[in-house]
This record gives sequence, structure tokens and C-alpha cells, in this order.
Amino acid sequence: MDPLDILGDLSKTKPAYQPVISAIRHSVIGYELLGRCYDGEKWISLGNFFRDPDVPDEFKIEVDQHLLEQAITDFLESNRKGLLFINRNARQLMLHDGEDLLTTLQLFEEKGFSMSRVVIEVTEHDFEEDFEALSHLLRYYKTYGIQIAVDHIGAKSSNIDRIRQLEPHLLKIDTNIIRRPNADSFQDIVYSLSMLARRIGAALLFENIEDDFQLHFAWKHGGRFYQGNYLAEPGFDFLAPNAVSVGIGEKVAKYISREKALIEQRLSLLLAWEQKVKRLLPKWEGTKKVDAFIEKVTEQFDHESFRMFVCNNDGQQVSANFRKRNADWRVEPEKKGSNWAFRPYFLENVMLMKTWNKGILSELYSDIETKETIRTFSFPLTDQHFLFIDMKYSYIYEHECLLI
Repeated sequence: MDPLDILGDLSKTKPAYQPVISAIRHSVIGYELLGRCYDGEKWISLGNFFRDPDVPDEFKIEVDQHLLEQAITDFLESNRKGLLFINRNARQLMLHDGEDLLTTLQLFEEKGFSMSRVVIEVTEHDFEEDFEALSHLLRYYKTYGIQIAVDHIGAKSSNIDRIRQLEPHLLKIDTNIIRRPNADSFQDIVYSLSMLARRIGAALLFENIEDDFQLHFAWKHGGRFYQGNYLAEPGFDFLAPNAVSVGIGEKVAKYISREKALIEQRLSLLLAWEQKVKRLLPKWEGTKKVDAFIEKVTEQFDHESFRMFVCNNDGQQVSANFRKRNADWRVEPEKKGSNWAFRPYFLENVMLMKTWNKGILSELYSDIETKETIRTFSFPLTDQHFLFIDMKYSYIYEHECLLI
């Protein structure tokens, strides 16, 4: 529709509500405010109106304000609990120093709608605007109890520092990205974002969930909130708290059962590897014959591993590298004397092995030399010397339990 037609009769616009679901209770904890307009035949989305760069910001603000007032009125009249998520871009927020929105919210707070129930969603793209001014305004809003969410998170990794400065309450992640060609790299981004969220005390909200695969992804990656048509479509009426389209509790129960089974399988492998090494321990004769000892280990891990070596508790390698190339194990004596204590978690893992006298399996990581995704199994030979066995990707790929 023509923007002037929309502005000319705001009575033909009204709010629609997309439920936001809690991963803790599996019920509706709030609604994202969306706009709809009647074109004479049907109700259509106002998304194109708000995304059109040719539509003046003043027009968009007027429609946004109208929808917001309608939405809060709906909340109050229906005695609806929960949060209200509203979308605003940086330019609109900073127009008139952000006072238009704040004044509206203050008026409704007097009527009983607390500002702590409002979540303002800004996109990560907005950080390309005057970030200092935007950050100042959002921090000012936070003093009133208003919550802040950053949408389209992960689009620009260079904004991680700015997100950290802002310390939003929510990081909103689009699950559609996992279906794109670069989905593997997105997994790394999500891992980084989950770490950031823990550091700054933010919750992860996964949006655009359209199927079971995306819901499982959101659950597996620590999503505290879910949103998408698979769970509940936008509507003009509020959804009852427990009237979600799919049984999330049943879905999550299956995820948990599957995850526990995979963890159990992985622990069984770990125990089997420990037993293999323990059976060889009587043949350990110290560092002077360390390479001869590793030769025996290669026979036990010929299918699983592509590289192994021994280090002391300071991280210094006391053996050569044993490296499998094609079907043969080859000795790389030049690696002896290398120090690996600089690696993250190296010393902590050494001390854990020394204390518990048990083997440790690393997280998945990319090997610097091969660029392949691998894991390392480490085992204490003595309280001073530790065996490191790098598991090859082909073996890991054969065992799903090693991929989680």
C-alpha cells in the first residue's frame, strides 16, 4: 500500500502479536508487536512500509506510536501478563532524543503498565549509526527498567565489543541462518555469542523457528526463549500461556533422551581408551624409552588416531611426534622439546589428570596443522608425564557421540 494511504487512515492498522516462548516453563512469556494493515480485502504485513528507505522516519514513528498505544491498551484491557517486544531502529529512537517513546511509556505506566515489561529490539545493523549516541540513549532507557534486545545478532562479528559495552538483556538469533551454505561457521558464531551472553548476563532468544530441527538447534545452543511459526503464529488475539502449537515439553524430553544416550556412548569410548592405555602402563620405562612406548600405543589406536606424543607436567614434549601418514606411522623427532603450555586449558587439564588419575577428552577444535576438526584424548602415565592422542576426523565423524 501507498505510505500516504496508511497514514491517512490509521484505523485500518492494528497490532498483531507473535508469542515468545520460555525454554524453562515452555509457556508464553511475552509477545513481539507486529503491524498489520487492511488493504480492502485482507490484512497485510506492514514490514515493507517500515523497511522502505524512502518512507520518512516521521511517518514510521507515527504508525509505530499508534500500534504501540493500541497494543498496551490491549494488554491492560485484557489484563494480559508478560513482556511486550517492540522494534525500533536507531534513527527513529534518536529522533527528538528518544523522548517520544519514553513519554508514551510513562503515560501508560501511570495506567498500570510497567516499563519493565517493555523490551526494545534494536538490530545489530543499527550499531553502524552513531553508536555512542545510541548506546547513551539505550542505557538511559535501562534506568527506567526498560529491557534491551539486540536483533539479527552475529551479522557483524566486529560488533561484539559494542554489544559487550551495551550489555543488553537479550541477544536475538535468527535460526534461518543454519540452513544457509555457511552454517558451519555460524555454529562457531553462536558458540562465541553464548560465551558472550554468559559474561554479560544476557539471555539468548532464537527466532524464526520453523521446524523441529531449528527448535532442537535453539535448545542445544542454550536458548532461553524461542519464537517462530512452528511454535505459534502471529495473531490479533493473545495466545493462552500454554496453547503452543507443538508440545515443547515432549520435544525437549526427546532431545534430552537423545543427548544423554550420546553422552553415555562417548563416556563408554573414553573408558575403553583408558583401559587400552592402562594395559600398556607396565611397559612404561620412563622418558629414555618413551618412543618405544608410543610405538606400542599406536598399535592400540591405529584406527582412531593420527598423531600422539608425550609431555611433562610443564608442557614440554619429551617424545617425538608419532604421525600417521596414509597407513604408516612415522616418527618426527624434530617435535621433541616443543612446549605446549601456552594452549588454552593445557595446564588445567594436566592438573586435573594428575589429581584424578583419569583420562580427559578435549572439546572439538580445529587442528592448526591439518585444519581438520579433531579431539584429543589425554591420559596420565605418571604424575609427571602425560600421553596425548589426537583423534582423526574420519573416526570422529563415524561416531556421532564425538560430534557433540
